[in-house]
Parts: sequence; structure tokens; C-alpha cells
Amino acid sequence: MKIRDVEAIYIRSASVKDQCDSGQDALIVRVTTDAGITGIGEVDSSPVAAQGAILGPYSHTLTTGLRHLLIGEDPFRTEYLWDKMYRGNLYSGRFGIGVHAMSGIDIALWDIKGKALQMPIWRLLGGGFHKKIKCYASVLWETTPEKTYARAAQLRDRGFEAVKFGWGPMGQDAENDVRMVAEARQGLGAKADLMIDAGLVWDAKTAIQRARAFAEYNPFWLEEPLMPGDYAGYRKLSNSTDLRIAAGEEESGRETFQRLIVEGDVDVVQVDLTRCGGFTEGMKIASMADSYAKKVANHGFTTYINVAAALHFLNSIPNSIVAEYVAQDHDGNDLRDRITKQRVLARDGYLEMPQEPGLGLELDDDAIAEMRVS
Repeated sequence: MKIRDVEAIYIRSASVKDQCDSGQDALIVRVTTDAGITGIGEVDSSPVAAQGAILGPYSHTLTTGLRHLLIGEDPFRTEYLWDKMYRGNLYSGRFGIGVHAMSGIDIALWDIKGKALQMPIWRLLGGGFHKKIKCYASVLWETTPEKTYARAAQLRDRGFEAVKFGWGPMGQDAENDVRMVAEARQGLGAKADLMIDAGLVWDAKTAIQRARAFAEYNPFWLEEPLMPGDYAGYRKLSNSTDLRIAAGEEESGRETFQRLIVEGDVDVVQVDLTRCGGFTEGMKIASMADSYAKKVANHGFTTYINVAAALHFLNSIPNSIVAEYVAQDHDGNDLRDRITKQRVLARDGYLEMPQEPGLGLELDDDAIAEMRVS
């Protein structure tokens, strides 16, 4: 079996709001083979920039379009192809967009392997740690504490036993920060897990103050309170509070994750397969985290391709604890629900592990064609 083509398809909703919501557009990767088997993946990045990293022409031996490196190769050689893509972009793609672009391709290659062997990816990876996994409803903070209370109660009534509120007004006012958390806890009740995603808004000392103020509301974790790269600040914060500190969605590749784990000493390592290098790199990151006794959760605020990939990943590692599940309302923005023929739906606060070959998803070609930009 040989790779015949690699497509990077930019899709975008007709209506895009000015908010922190990466579910409004996407870069879908489709890898076709001469055996008639097609694999799909996703890149969560700046879509057009990542598209260029995939489709761009050969420049020189250390920077070239990823598609150029893959045509004619055996898709089963995922480790070799990951290394080939990485070495082929040492000049321009060791971090960030270059690794993001590799991620979508790697996911698609594993999808091909699963389909060819008639196995879900988690079986190919040697997993099977869960039949189902607890998921948390992931939403943005509401504009007021009162609306946050109502949203929390609504999600609790939908059966979620864990909810994360993120970004929005957090970080604008100390008193309001605490009120938002207090109302979220009140709406969820005492038993549900409450995750707080601060959205990169504080320095270390301010984050320590907030962590102490939030402690009485028993958050399950405090996520991304600091700017990425502030590993010294993360260590200071982690060593100053009993709250779990979570981070990792901004990282790409083992080197930066190693710094987050070792220097930052975070408690929960958040791995987004559509950014970190796909399954091939994600498994190495999870193993590294486990060697430092760190738990792993996925990050994913985009499509069902990301969710499905995360489930295969979380089912293949011993240190996974919970899955992120987007519960954000989109007011008619249905990109997530339309681009695949299958949906990955939470039931009573849990996600079932996929059993179908590969990712277990197929693209809806009509929807893709309708939303395709380039």
C-alpha cells in the first residue's frame, strides 16, 4: 500500500463570532492510498498557515511541504514518516505550526492502519484501559455570575458530573473571579467536579492568590492561569497550592512538554493530538508524563475527529483521568455536527470507547464541499 495523495481542506462556518471558540473553522487532512483506503485527521491551528505547511512545495532539504515527503510512502510506517516529516522541516517546523500540521497527517495515517487491519486505533496502540471514560462538559464562562449559575445547573441536569468553565470575563476583576467560581459551584452542587480554565490571564503571584481564594469551592483543577512558557511560574504556583494545576494545550512536541512537566511541575498534562504531533508523539508524551507520576487529560475544543482521536489515545495510556467534551452552544454554527457522518455523544457524563476500525468516523463529503474555503 502506498500513499497517493495528501489533502489539507480548510472549512469555515458561514458565521464566525469574535470569541474564544476554535469550533468555527477547521483544517481537515485526508490521506488517500492506492489500495482505496482513506484516512482522516484534523489540525487545530491557524488553518491556512498549517495548510501551507502541508501543501507547500519543496524548498530545500530542511524545509519542505509535508505532502511532498509522503507521496509514494507506505502509510503503515508511522514512526518513520513522523521522523521524515520532522527532519524535513528542521528549519521551519520543529515547534508550533509545523508540528500542528504533522499532527493531522499522523492521525490520518493511524486511521488508515486501523481500517486496513479492521481494528480501532486503541487496539493497535495496545490499549484497552477503559470501556467508557468520564467526560467533562467544556463551556465558556457566561458574562455574569448569575448566568454562570444557571448554565452550571443546566449542565448538571443534563447528567454531567464534571464541568469546565473557561476564558471569558475571568481575570478582569478579582472579586468577580471569585463570584464566578462560587456561582459555578452552587449551580453544579457539591459533588460534581468543577474545572476552572483561567485562559492565560495572570502572573504567578496573582494565580497563587486566586488559587487560595478558589480553594473553598473545591475545584478539580485550575487550568492555564499563566502564559505558556512561564515554566518557572508554573512551578511556583504548583508548589504553593493544593489545587491541581493543568496545562499543555499550547505545547507542541516532546521538548516543550518535557519543560512543562519537569520545570513547570504541573499535575495534569493536557495533550491535544491535533497539535502535539498526533498519536505517534502523543504516546511518547503520555509515557513521559507517567514517568513523573503525572496524570493526562486530552484537550479538544474542535470537531468529533479530535474527540474520537482523544478517546483512542486516552484508552491506550494508563495515566488518563478524564476526557474533554465540548458542550458549547453555537447558535446555528453546526460545523462540528455536520462534517462527519457520525457523532461522538456523551451519555450520562461518559463517553463510550470506539469499537469501529480506525477512528470510527467518515467525512460527510457534501457538508465538506459546502463549507470548504480552499
